[in-house]
Amino acid sequence: MNWLNASFSLFGEHILWTDLIGNVLSLAVVWLAMRKTIWTWPVQLVGALLLLAASMHAAVPGNALKQVLFIGLAGLGWWSWTRGRRSGEGLVVRSATARERVILLAVLVLGTALVAQLFTRLDWLEIAWSPWANAYIFVGSAVATFAQSRALVDFWIVWVLVDLVGVPLALKSGLYVSAAVYGVFFLMVMIGFRNWHRESRARIASDPRPEVVTV
Repeated sequence: MNWLNASFSLFGEHILWTDLIGNVLSLAVVWLAMRKTIWTWPVQLVGALLLLAASMHAAVPGNALKQVLFIGLAGLGWWSWTRGRRSGEGLVVRSATARERVILLAVLVLGTALVAQLFTRLDWLEIAWSPWANAYIFVGSAVATFAQSRALVDFWIVWVLVDLVGVPLALKSGLYVSAAVYGVFFLMVMIGFRNWHRESRARIASDPRPEVVTV
């Protein structure tokens, strides 16, 4: 399995191929999510597997566990979006209710605290930076991906909050491609949020038939 640790040098920096390709696929996932295509989920699954290998190599347990969770949530999202397409209901993009937002925020805050304590107590985990930062990225990414599987506009905002910590963590861990991609993510996420928000408001105003997920 030496190919998982294959790398090359760029401007004197050590770049993992798994980190590079995984992040290219992650960018593709954001673009596919903006289009609401079902291909969002299989691409996310493959990207998560590659980034899992890169994170384990860089000793970033928060990112590694995040990718494991992504694999499971990708399956959930794939099933959810496919079910809407087969039932004829389509993918209805909507803003979260006040109750849903409180739940998402509570899971983010409490989950981060619990996972950070877990990371602190597991001595065998080689944490490259703060256990709180790793925990926040892990829980925040889970919350965002779950909200995405529910087609909630708010998932884009959660990703912005995750990116604010993801950039310095990636730089500290030597995952320079990941750090650069986080910056691109921020721009794409803002565009995605604008598009989904406009669609949600237009649907509420005109109450059209739900849009079917594209393939």
